[in-house]
This record gives sequence, structure tokens and C-alpha cells, in this order.
Amino acid sequence: MFVPDPVGMKLVESFAKPGGNATGLANFGRDIAGKRLQLLKQLVPGLSRVGFLINSSLPATSMYVHVMKDAAAQIGLMLNNFDARSLDEMEPAFDLMVKSGMQAAAIEQGGTAYQARAMIPKLALARRLPLMAYSKETFEYGALLSYGPDNVEMTRRSAVYTDKILKGAKPSDIPVEEPTKFEFLINLKTAKALGLDVPIYLQQLADEVIE
Repeated sequence: MFVPDPVGMKLVESFAKPGGNATGLANFGRDIAGKRLQLLKQLVPGLSRVGFLINSSLPATSMYVHVMKDAAAQIGLMLNNFDARSLDEMEPAFDLMVKSGMQAAAIEQGGTAYQARAMIPKLALARRLPLMAYSKETFEYGALLSYGPDNVEMTRRSAVYTDKILKGAKPSDIPVEEPTKFEFLINLKTAKALGLDVPIYLQQLADEVIE
């Protein structure tokens, strides 16, 4: 579970027919990337340049960059990559975003961002960069927004897969599942600190609004 690109990572042959000895749940895709950037654009007036915090040493990074850049181009945003391969490189990466004229930031899904989940929102807020997180776990420390699959629900679904396999089903015959339940979260306190007004319609769309 929590695999962004099981086909590209050669874990399965296809979503519908995994074909080997693995199956499970994917947690990323073109639609998710596009929705994240659309929500950020709706909330930040005049947004045109977004810094994308990545870890270039992770195997799925090139896929994230490709999908996010395509999604950004479709809605008229320029996405620039900023590399941080360790916690020590986080602050310099955010400093470079500001120096490069970025107006907001998004973060790559993965272990490095999760490990730095308490640090990243503080670095972004200190530099007045609206931050789009990718899960409740990476949002709750002060990010402005988050949109992504419900990780708790995905964990529950993984138990269903485990049950099927323990009862004799072959992984090769169980389709890989894409997310069906998503969470859209907004932090009004962070918005106020950034001088941003959150439209009522976005608040109404959100699953949770922190005041």
C-alpha cells in the first residue's frame, strides 16, 4: 500500500491484471496532482510559480515530477523543482524557492517529506509560502492545504486484500485498487497568517477546516 506507481516501479504488469506475486493499493495519479494544483491556484491570487520540493534520490521522483509538471502546465502554472535529500537540506531548499520567486510550494509524497512533516510547514510559513500537503499526516503541523487519499481508509482496505490472499486468492488475479476516498483539508489560521482569504465555497468543499 501507499505505492504511487506500481506499474512504473515494476511491481505489477497492470492495474487490472497484476500478473505476478504482488497486488495492493496505489495512492497517486494524474487526477490527484491536478486537483492539488487547482485548489492551490484557487486560493492564492495571481499564482503562477510553484516550488515543488522533491528528493531526487527516491526511485519514484521522476514519475512525480513528470505528472506534476504536466498537471501544472494544463492550468497555466510553472512548476520548478527544489531538491532536498535530507532534513539538513530542507531549509536551504525553501530559501532557494524564495530567491527564485516562487509564490507557493507543494511537496512530493515520500519518506523524506513525511519524516520532515513537522518542519516543512514551519519553513514554508516563515517564508510566507502557501504550502500544499499531500495527506492529513503532512498537513496537521501547519500547512495551508492538503488534498489526497485517506490513508486510514487505505490501511483498512489493505486488510481486505490480506484477507483474500490468506484465504487462497492469487495476488495476480486481484486488481490493484486506486484511491476512492479523499480528504481536502484547510487551515484558516495559516491562511490568516499569510494574509489569504479562503472563499466560502472552498470551505464548504473541505472535509475539515481548522480555525
